[in-house]
Amino acid sequence: MARQPILEFWYEFASTYSYLAAMRIEAAAAEADVAVRWRPFLVGPLFASQGWTTSPFNVYPAKGKNMWRDVEREAARLGLPPLTKPAQFPQNSLSAVRVAILGQDQEWLVPFSKAVFTASFAEGRSIAEPAAVAEILDSLGLDGTQTVRAAAAEANKTKLRVSVEEARSRGIYGAPTFLADDGELFWGNDRLEQALAWATGDRPKGLR
Repeated sequence: MARQPILEFWYEFASTYSYLAAMRIEAAAAEADVAVRWRPFLVGPLFASQGWTTSPFNVYPAKGKNMWRDVEREAARLGLPPLTKPAQFPQNSLSAVRVAILGQDQEWLVPFSKAVFTASFAEGRSIAEPAAVAEILDSLGLDGTQTVRAAAAEANKTKLRVSVEEARSRGIYGAPTFLADDGELFWGNDRLEQALAWATGDRPKGLR
């Protein structure tokens, strides 16, 4: 029996397009018979290496204005709740991503990740404070206070730093990014279908 291909999904909780991808990747991957490995990380350090201190959607206001309208359209097309822009953008996702790194091998990683995205972009809630992240964990039947505390331990902070450096070393420069088994990189929510096709071996003629 052939091994099921795996697609790595690198996502950032502050990213609007990561939100869209997170809400649709499971169904799309199941249809393509591809397994998904969820890889939370921080994109801020990668932006900093490019000289940005904030999101490029803030650096270029016209681009940012169109982005919000585009995400609003896509959310409606996908049947998601109406987009609600959080008061602060990009949100500080450090506490949330630390928890996600802690839960990388746990069954609760995906529901937690989707709940964080929903809180931020469907409900407009802050995800920046540890207490807000703990509340999301509590809503999933987990011990929020204890999990947030464990996520802030030095060993887990090191795991997060390693994940950022892995992203950098593999050529990732933004979120969401999809990586196939052979390292082929696809950037952006609108490249999910192409990434899944590539993972299954369905590739444009002339490309290997």
